[in-house]
Amino acid sequence: MTTPVKIDFVSDISCPWCIIGLRGLEEALARVGGEMEADIRFRPFELNPDMAQGGENLGEHVTRKMGSTREQSAQMRQTITDRAAATGFAINFSDDSRVYNTFDAHRLLHWAGEEGGQHALKQALFAAHFTRGEAMDDHDALVAIVEQAGLDGAKAREVLESGRYAAEVRQEEALWRSRGINSVPAIVLNEKYLVSGGQPAEMFEQALRAVVAEQETV
Repeated sequence: MTTPVKIDFVSDISCPWCIIGLRGLEEALARVGGEMEADIRFRPFELNPDMAQGGENLGEHVTRKMGSTREQSAQMRQTITDRAAATGFAINFSDDSRVYNTFDAHRLLHWAGEEGGQHALKQALFAAHFTRGEAMDDHDALVAIVEQAGLDGAKAREVLESGRYAAEVRQEEALWRSRGINSVPAIVLNEKYLVSGGQPAEMFEQALRAVVAEQETV
C-alpha cells in the first residue's frame, strides 16, 4: 500500500539552488519507490520581480544585490556548478550569463499544471536557462521550451500574449509569502513540514520517510 504525500515545491526558474533541490527530491522519491505516491505541485516565487525586459548580467546583478566581490561571486558560481553536476545537471555559467524576470514562465507553469505537464515544463525551463543560457522573458524562446516539454506551443503563445493566469500567479506568490516563505527552494510536505534549500537526496529521503511513518500511525 502506498502513502499519498502532497509536495508543494516553491521555487523560481532563476534560482540554481532550486534545480539542485529538485534533483535531490527526485532522487529521494526514487529511493522510497512504492512506499509513497507523491503529488508534486510547483508554486511560483520571483527572486527578481522588478527585473527589466532583457535581464541583467549575472555577475553585475550578484555584486549589486549581494555586495559580493568578483572573486566571491566566482567562487559561489563554482560551488553551485559542482553541486549541480553531482546531481547530473549541467549549469554553464559564463561572463555573459544573465538573470531575467520569470513572471511569464510562472504563468506558463500554472497553465501547464492544468494541462498535466507542469513537471516536464519545469525541467525544460531549468535546462534552457542554466544549461543553454536562454532568455526567460522572451516569448519565442518560451514557446520553443514549451514544445520541447511536449506541450502545445500555440496554446502557450496565447497564454503569453493574453496575459492569462497573471492574477492567479500573483495570488499564489502572495499566499506563500504570507506563510513565511521568503527564500527558495522551499519544499512543503503535506502542508505541514518544510524542507528549505538545495538539500541532498538523503535529507529529502529522511523527511519523506518521516511523513510516511507518521501517516501510517494515524
